[in-house]
Amino acid sequence: MIDWSATFENVIDLLSYDPKSPMLFSSGLFWAIFLMFIPIYAFLKSNRTKMMIFVIIFSLYFYYKSSGFFLFLLVATSLIDWYLALLIEKNRKQSARKCFVAISIVVSLSILAYFKYANFFLLNWTLIIGENFQPLDIVLPIGVSYYTFRSISYVVDVYRGKVKAATSWIDYLFFLSFFPALVAGPIVRADIFLPQLKENKAPSKSEIYAGLWLIILGVIKKSIIADYICQYNDLIFNSPTGYNGFETLMGVFGYTAQIYCDFSGYSDMAIGIALIMGFKLLPNFDFPYKSTSLTEFWRRWHISLSTWLRDYLYIPLGGNRKGTYRTYLNNFITMLLGGLWHGAAWKFIFWGGMHGAGLAVNKACRPFTSRFDGQKWFTVLSWVITMSTVSFLWIFFRADTWSDSWAIVKNVFTNFSIDYLGPFVQVRYIWVIMMLVIVITHSLPKAFYEKLSNLFVSSLWIVKLLVFVVVVQLVIEFAGEDVPPFIYFQF
Repeated sequence: MIDWSATFENVIDLLSYDPKSPMLFSSGLFWAIFLMFIPIYAFLKSNRTKMMIFVIIFSLYFYYKSSGFFLFLLVATSLIDWYLALLIEKNRKQSARKCFVAISIVVSLSILAYFKYANFFLLNWTLIIGENFQPLDIVLPIGVSYYTFRSISYVVDVYRGKVKAATSWIDYLFFLSFFPALVAGPIVRADIFLPQLKENKAPSKSEIYAGLWLIILGVIKKSIIADYICQYNDLIFNSPTGYNGFETLMGVFGYTAQIYCDFSGYSDMAIGIALIMGFKLLPNFDFPYKSTSLTEFWRRWHISLSTWLRDYLYIPLGGNRKGTYRTYLNNFITMLLGGLWHGAAWKFIFWGGMHGAGLAVNKACRPFTSRFDGQKWFTVLSWVITMSTVSFLWIFFRADTWSDSWAIVKNVFTNFSIDYLGPFVQVRYIWVIMMLVIVITHSLPKAFYEKLSNLFVSSLWIVKLLVFVVVVQLVIEFAGEDVPPFIYFQF
């Protein structure tokens, strides 16, 4: 006999918030729920109001499964900034408009500062005054950095006249809570998204298949490659001095590949899900490890964040309009705060500051290096320098502590021997194969992936099914005991 009472309790537990198991795009539960969501969404798509209410309910449930009752904080943020944006648009007095913008930014950043940085500032303050630190019992809501930045950009864009304020709170809540981009980006801009919501265009068959292709790519990157290679990378970073220099260097290279596959994989899935629903989100990655300078790297890496920092921080600081040295300073400040955005720790500030310094050095050297543009030797050298810098700085991004970071660096430079290459390949051959796959696929031209996507879209349904089955089988084959959360969930 089936114990229906126990079955019901298990289902309730499965659908309830579990802080140890936030809902992931790579989890079976999400896809089971999404498969039930999408036909209802398609049925309601022609009725804009009903469709929006249904998606908002689903998005809020998705956020509840990720952050529990912090969903009410999200709703409150949407209500405050929606109303302030209306006041900004309706008011003709410039001083009042600036005041409303300031209120919105202060409220948004205060919420973010409390949840994300309160303990960090208190820790450093107690160190300065020589008292014992007693951390506050604060839980960071997942995705708060992302929807805070979206909300700030919306209010600022209304003030600048770049976008019309949403007359309906439902429209704005839909934008702010849109679940594909809610907890780990991309940072969606209102001027791109709200016109699509107003148009409410149904996705074409080719767009649905293109979205499915992006989801498959994202699953391959995250659930097959990133989740597998992270198992070795974690061994290295959890024991900074427990391995020889060669093994440690491989762990550094592994994390360089892991964070790209993990985050770009999430972005691919988010963009693919949105496309299936009829919404086009801008690309968030553009083969960043092909970059031959840090300037180019930040044009290709986490594009939605780097463009946000450019438009709402770097340019308001003066950009490159106030002289050479001020340009360098603005670059440094922007990246320093970009590092702080990633986490409340000095290692993130150092990581961002070093990228800012690197951007300044890159700009300062351009009058000299530009004469070598187009020469193969210089292109190769520039790529090596850029990738070495990026990989080196990822150490501080990933390591648990400041001391661990320097222990890893010291281990690489003082305990390195190429003699370990052969034994390493023999023992870690699957890891090596996956790393080679990343290097090769990342080196292919962008046009190759466009052709591959078009080929998938135009293929027979049996081919699509076969690709899907193979990918699912690979996920099962390489899956570990636990499903690692997306790296950028913590930000």
